[in-house]
Amino acid sequence: MTQKIMLKNQSNFELNVSDNAIQINRPEPIMDVDVLAYKKRMDPMDAVDALVEGDHVLIVDYFSSGLTVLNALKTYLKNKYSDQSFKGQREFRSKYRELSHRLVLLVSHNKLTVRKSPEIGWLKSLYPNMDEFLLPFPQVQGLNSSWQWHEKGIFIPVLGRKIRPFYGTYFPTRFEHLILFDNWLKRYEGEKKSAIDVGIGSGVLTMQMLKHGFKKVCGTDSNPNAIVGINEELKRTRLDSKVELMHGDLFADCSEETELIVFNPPWLPASHNLEGIDQAIYYDEDLFPRFFAESFKHLKSGGRIALLFSNLGEITGEGEDHPIKKELAEGGRFKEELFIYKTVKAASTKTQRNQKWRSQEKVELWILNKI
Repeated sequence: MTQKIMLKNQSNFELNVSDNAIQINRPEPIMDVDVLAYKKRMDPMDAVDALVEGDHVLIVDYFSSGLTVLNALKTYLKNKYSDQSFKGQREFRSKYRELSHRLVLLVSHNKLTVRKSPEIGWLKSLYPNMDEFLLPFPQVQGLNSSWQWHEKGIFIPVLGRKIRPFYGTYFPTRFEHLILFDNWLKRYEGEKKSAIDVGIGSGVLTMQMLKHGFKKVCGTDSNPNAIVGINEELKRTRLDSKVELMHGDLFADCSEETELIVFNPPWLPASHNLEGIDQAIYYDEDLFPRFFAESFKHLKSGGRIALLFSNLGEITGEGEDHPIKKELAEGGRFKEELFIYKTVKAASTKTQRNQKWRSQEKVELWILNKI
């Protein structure tokens, strides 16, 4: 049975950081759409067929009913996308994302209306002025996972404490690259008056630098959620007076020259349009050329760039050129001072992805000097 969901549209949600209004990224509410109702007693393949046909399906009874439909959808797609290569798995995930986002839940007064559903604090903080709206089921799962991480915190070994990442902000779940950076900072003998953290994310690199004696850090990020999240984290840890935050691409409005620029860029070249947190995972072809050109302008004479990267693009066949090696060979702006790497731990046995390439993966720390 088809029913019409019509809800009043709402304006974008903004938060203030340092007296600047920042528009938050959040799952887009669905306001006006025809839906097919699904209940537990129905055949989940009927819901899958509807999703494939382009219809939206609304879960109306139990949260677990949505999980049943998603499992049926995965089984259906695995039969159609059986290629287990890196590229094949990416194609599977892309199609799964497209279809699964047509499976929706109703949110009313900051709570999910289905029974036995999780309590998600983000529904109140990210949608404060909205009474009713629909959200794709996978995005509700993402909100729930993010809320659990935020409430429990993520222990970061190199900091010796937890961070509490904001929704939609990349945070590390592997730490080999952070260990490389921390060991290098222990031996760092340059000036520590200032540094620029390009793409500050959850702020771990900035907090490592402050731990090792840097006086001031300018942190930038194109993701507004990262700026809001690290602003809250810095206030919790009373480090906000040492960090200037700027929302924008690469160096944003940061105009100062510095002795150190740190950058933990995405590790894989993009094969699709980037939005949201994907920008922390995949890079456009012009990202590194722009970064190196702007870094040259922001570095003092004798200054350094510290880049955290990986050979993931090379070993998966996704990246033809290593962007840092290419800059050193062709750019004429920087020379290599140090290159060290560390092998990564094997993939978790709990992951459903085939990650056989992890045995060859190495995280890298590159230190470049301005010529």
